[in-house]
Amino acid sequence: MIKRKYIFDAIEDAFRRYAYQPLETPSMENLSTLMGKYGEEGDQLLFRILDSGDFFKGEASSILEEKGPSNSAALSAALRNQIAQKGLRYDLTVPFARFVVQHRNDITFPFKRYQIQPVWRADKPQKGRYREFYQCDGDVIGTDSLLNELELIQIIDDVFTRLGLDVTIKINNRKILKGLADYIEQPDKFMDLTMAIDKLDKIGQEGVKKEMQQRGIHGDAVEKLTPFLTLEGDNSEKLDRLNAMTGQGEGRKGIEETHEILDYTGSLTLNNTLEFDPRLARGLDYYTGTIFEVKANEMEIGSICGGGRYDDLTSVFGLKDVSGVGISFGAERIYDVMEKLDRFPRQLQPAARIMFVNFGKKETIKALEVLQELRKANIESEIYPDPAKMKKQMSYANSKSIAYVGMIGEDEMAKNLITVKNMATGEQKQMDVQELKALLING
Repeated sequence: MIKRKYIFDAIEDAFRRYAYQPLETPSMENLSTLMGKYGEEGDQLLFRILDSGDFFKGEASSILEEKGPSNSAALSAALRNQIAQKGLRYDLTVPFARFVVQHRNDITFPFKRYQIQPVWRADKPQKGRYREFYQCDGDVIGTDSLLNELELIQIIDDVFTRLGLDVTIKINNRKILKGLADYIEQPDKFMDLTMAIDKLDKIGQEGVKKEMQQRGIHGDAVEKLTPFLTLEGDNSEKLDRLNAMTGQGEGRKGIEETHEILDYTGSLTLNNTLEFDPRLARGLDYYTGTIFEVKANEMEIGSICGGGRYDDLTSVFGLKDVSGVGISFGAERIYDVMEKLDRFPRQLQPAARIMFVNFGKKETIKALEVLQELRKANIESEIYPDPAKMKKQMSYANSKSIAYVGMIGEDEMAKNLITVKNMATGEQKQMDVQELKALLING
């Protein structure tokens, strides 16, 4: 938890410096809020919560009689909707959109919030994928300004610089992908196209082509996309080459938006690589504009941060024409990368700076006075709880990597001093409380 909190603190500090406000939403949401927002695969990964009470009474029992065991699929779907009407949140973005609509008269737009909470997915646990994990989200809603995309890129760069990780920040625009669907003359296959392209890193070019054909994208259309799947060059070169494929519609608009974001970043100093990747798709249905994904350069683990712009998400809750954009840091994957690469600072070990030896009640009363002074100065300190043998108390301090041990016996009490032992060198020295505070604060 100390290591996780180090990650959370880095993310929270970055959001606060960019004037984002904290928010929390409930773990449970109505299934009607969650369903249909994450694509077909996402809906299958929702954890449903069983309604309390005797749910086989009334309507559920009539469904059982009507469908019968012979039609198991229909029976399963009907009963599932009847006995589970709530679910655990799948991400933090959809609950945020629900919150914005619910409190639209109480918040000031544009509204900037960050949120650090767990989410749940009924997935098969494996390296980098978990059933419960924390997301650390930041969103701006109520404006379509591309300055927000720039700000999120800066936040990503700030966070990973502070954590000491070398990353590549990938960006694309869903409008460009829509332009490609128009280019192959199959605009109705846009979602199938994006879902296939989203698997490029996992299954390769041939696998993507096969996936497209399985999704009903014809052979000629697939071949037209071959130059797109093999597109190379720097950010500007890739954007220029896409012009020929995207026509004058949404695709061209996506290219213009990406150019504008890259123009903004050109005036700033980023510590990490910003790469335009036209093959980045992001599988979630609600993204409509710029999309982000962050990869760790020193370890293969998948995306450790992602997000994008959504123009229509609040409309499903009754609030139209409100655009938003956000990112989500995957805390568990970031933790795995930092642990593997040994990037956590050594001083994160859960140790007091000093432990006082317990010699008995009279000496403990004096040690407690000193401890109170140290804690007022924000110095982590403790006293061994029992007057055990010295060897046992010293062994405890060593096992917790405590830097100093303080001893107040009869001689020290008479002189109003503390004997302080440096556990690394074995050196012992007597000093007063102020000298001890200076030692512990300065090193």
